[in-house]
Amino acid sequence: MENRKESRIAVQLNLNVRGLQPSATLRINERSAELARQGKSVYRLGFGQSPFPVPEPVVHALRDNAHQKDYLPVKGLRELREAVAKFHNRHTGSQYTAEDVLIGPGSKELMFLLQLVYYGDLVIPRPSWVSYAPQARIAARQVHWVPTKEEENWLMTPAQLEKLCAKDPTHPRLLILNYPANPTGATYSEDDLKAMAEVLEKYGVVVLSDEIYGEVHHDGTHKSIASYYPEGTIISSGLSKWCGAGGWRLGTFAFPESMRWLLNAMAVAASETFTSTSTPVQYAAVRAFQNGPDLEEYLQLSRMALKVVGQAVSDLLDDNNISHPAPQGGFYVFPNFEAYRGALADRNILTSEELCENLLNETGVALLPASDFGFPEEFLGARLSYVDFDGGAALEYIRGAASQNYQDAAALAEQIAPKVMEGVRKIVEWVKIGMRDEG
Repeated sequence: MENRKESRIAVQLNLNVRGLQPSATLRINERSAELARQGKSVYRLGFGQSPFPVPEPVVHALRDNAHQKDYLPVKGLRELREAVAKFHNRHTGSQYTAEDVLIGPGSKELMFLLQLVYYGDLVIPRPSWVSYAPQARIAARQVHWVPTKEEENWLMTPAQLEKLCAKDPTHPRLLILNYPANPTGATYSEDDLKAMAEVLEKYGVVVLSDEIYGEVHHDGTHKSIASYYPEGTIISSGLSKWCGAGGWRLGTFAFPESMRWLLNAMAVAASETFTSTSTPVQYAAVRAFQNGPDLEEYLQLSRMALKVVGQAVSDLLDDNNISHPAPQGGFYVFPNFEAYRGALADRNILTSEELCENLLNETGVALLPASDFGFPEEFLGARLSYVDFDGGAALEYIRGAASQNYQDAAALAEQIAPKVMEGVRKIVEWVKIGMRDEG
């Protein structure tokens, strides 16, 4: 009787949620942690968490404000909203004010609220981050995946966007444009963004520019599409990637003044859901967004570390016929194992999920399958996150290496991220098992 009652209750799950699994990135992180607790050697190349410590000035600001306990305004602490506005003004040349900024408990929550309150189809390039499409499904929105090509670094082109929009020119659409991209590490050039902006303006598309990895562009030259399409772009950022504070859960949206109505609608929804974001964290975040010489040095060292590790990983994959876009920002590469399809098929590995499952079980290396990023199951791709290293020690080592004019990037990567490099070598060895002569 009890089981029948539970079964009837289970059937009553909202159809928009039924069948969904927990977020792929969180699943792989928890699975890796569990294997480590069992005493197994695990190479955690699946979860995209910054390896670097939160900068000391920001940590001090959190300590100094730990006593802050009052609820803050739904839209966020005014001093923080002003700091975020000035942060984006420095980067885009725009004129944001505190009234254009919304603070939330992570950009992920803000993205969901945006899809909830804005009535329009979601447009995302394939591949895209694992949570965009599931959020659309929960919010009962249509999802249009824009197929991309590896020879174009898995980036959407203006022509592809034009083709989609031209089918129904007046239909409301929300495009999420994430760059440097998760899962590929690729990014758009200034010319790409200008051409994209022309198409977006032509069709009045609302753009959520997810620039959470903008500050960890490896060369520090990230450009926002808001510079070319300011009237239709919302910039998403936060503390998780460039400030190493993912667990603090603080995200920011910056809106053009013409979209104040949308910001206000999201604030209404926020008032009935999360109420407000952690008070001490908001006070500490003011210091983060104010930047300054100490935080700039932190960013420069972080970028250098990610660049040398990313380049070393990329070179190792290239040397073994595993194609992928060269990483330009963030901390991901997106290896394509199709060149090894025959050898993998001989081992009964036919999908990206089977590839990642077998790889983890047999080598301890955790990756995320391409199917989590919008690809068909049979495409043998995966996301590799090259962050399984001690970020604090890496920053100190890089600081010393820079002062000595250290030139050997590959050797530097081996010094600061030995486990990452060992994990990638294990991947290469594993995919080559049973290789046959196809010629």
